[in-house]
Amino acid sequence: MLNVMVWTLIGFIAGSLMFSYWLGKIFLKQDVRNYGDSNPGAANAWKAGGPKIGLPGAVLDFAKGAIPVALAHWLFGIDGWNLVPVALAPILGHSFSPFLKFNGGKAIAVTLGVWSGITIWEGVLVLGILIGIFYVIIDQPSWSVILAMFAFLCYLVFMGIFIRGADLPLWAIWTGNLCILIFKHKSDLKQTFRPRPYILRILGGLRG
Repeated sequence: MLNVMVWTLIGFIAGSLMFSYWLGKIFLKQDVRNYGDSNPGAANAWKAGGPKIGLPGAVLDFAKGAIPVALAHWLFGIDGWNLVPVALAPILGHSFSPFLKFNGGKAIAVTLGVWSGITIWEGVLVLGILIGIFYVIIDQPSWSVILAMFAFLCYLVFMGIFIRGADLPLWAIWTGNLCILIFKHKSDLKQTFRPRPYILRILGGLRG
């Protein structure tokens, strides 16, 4: 239990390190929250300073989710229900960073990092592809993330039932992850999701 508490704390502190925000302050002398959707994450760091700021910001946000979870799970053997708080801690830390008065980012990159830490390549590959697919189809990025998470659950359930056996702690991590993402995207999710205009044009052409 002590190991779980220690790694949960480590994960929360790691997640709360606002790399994209700090990179903007150090190299651009700007607050990345003045761009885009006013969040201190990698997307707005990219908008503020292009790939020279956005790319390292995204990599670091990914790493702060992946590294503590991977170490706790694969090196220190934390698994099952004990892994749930450890896996959610970096996402909570990023979303409610004490370094920014408990304001934080939307937790997309750190979410991908956490699933990489749990599954090595599988989770991040599947979830990343799903986010990309929905981003191409749906006009609102926030809806793309949430719909991709539901599709990812279908994948986890399918793998759990037919391949690996039911993994309730993994589904619990997904549930906590989804709740945090919905809370952080709640203002954007008030908009009704709609397909991108070119999708509507393609569908209109097919009907014609």
